[in-house]
Amino acid sequence: MSRHVDIATLARYQPLNALNSDNLQDILKQVKLEQIPAGHILFKKGDRDNKQCFLFEGDIELIGDAGVLKTLIAGSPDSFNAIAHVLPRTVTAKAKTDCVVFRIDGNLIDVMLTWDQTGSYQVTELGINTGSGEDDWMNRILQTEAFHRIPPANIQAIFMRMESVPVRAGDKIINQGEDGDYFYIIKKGRCLVTRTMPAQPKGIKLAELKDGDTFGEEALISESKRNASVTMLTSGMLSRLSKTDFLELLNEPMLNWVDYTQAQELVNDGAIWLDVRLPAEHLADAIDCSEHVPLIFLRMKSDNLDSRKAYITYCDTGRRSSAAAFLLNERGFTTYVLTGGVGAVPIEARAGSSAA
Repeated sequence: MSRHVDIATLARYQPLNALNSDNLQDILKQVKLEQIPAGHILFKKGDRDNKQCFLFEGDIELIGDAGVLKTLIAGSPDSFNAIAHVLPRTVTAKAKTDCVVFRIDGNLIDVMLTWDQTGSYQVTELGINTGSGEDDWMNRILQTEAFHRIPPANIQAIFMRMESVPVRAGDKIINQGEDGDYFYIIKKGRCLVTRTMPAQPKGIKLAELKDGDTFGEEALISESKRNASVTMLTSGMLSRLSKTDFLELLNEPMLNWVDYTQAQELVNDGAIWLDVRLPAEHLADAIDCSEHVPLIFLRMKSDNLDSRKAYITYCDTGRRSSAAAFLLNERGFTTYVLTGGVGAVPIEARAGSSAA
């Protein structure tokens, strides 16, 4: 097999094959082939690292408490699924032969799947010239912890409401002690973060920020004064979001989140589990007796759901299921979202699950 990964190769893997071409191109930029010697562990049972792992070459053993449960062979149908991706990991993955794998941030995949399946995101809508390298700042932003907690529709709104601001070297963007007014993302350029103190009136260097880094959110969230100054080291381009928009869009739409115990009580009272993931994900690991409607089809198939019943939506992380709940709420359904996704559900409560 060739040691080169291209778009056509990526499109053979689940769930990457559900992404649009623009997002698949962005994923390709993250791919780095990793050599795994025979006998080495890729991940252990119980691990929570959210890097989805894909087999490119070689054989991998999936090991449970009773021994080897399955052997994945590169090129076989099973090898084109993310390897035991539900967290925490339910098996240990070990290289049976010398292997080549690649790993992709699971949160980035989930954000892109959610956007694609809600129809709320297109690269061209954001004015980004795909393939030019100018969108690297956005990819880095999407992988930050803060953006993982923001509802997908709100992330799109954030990008749409942001104002681009050209800057020059030496420009003072934020002054220590002032009121917070904007949240900033560096699209291009570098800047210096400094703080003055009684013993250091000229200021001490706290950090140097680059493309994709953000600043200014602390004063907005805490309603406090700016605790540092930010000065451009180079010319470049910033995107900024007003305080009003920042606080509005960081607040999640009103959703009913429930843990597994609460959800099971609702099911006992007649609520229905609703899996909104892709078909391959549902077949690999689903909650027992759940209905399945992929998020991408939920708009057209919502009429087939029973509006007299409450639904508990779930996915792997809560991101796609929260988008689904928001959509169903708009249509008059009573919905809840499972906190933590399917990984928060006991193994014995899952149906049709497999190690891969």
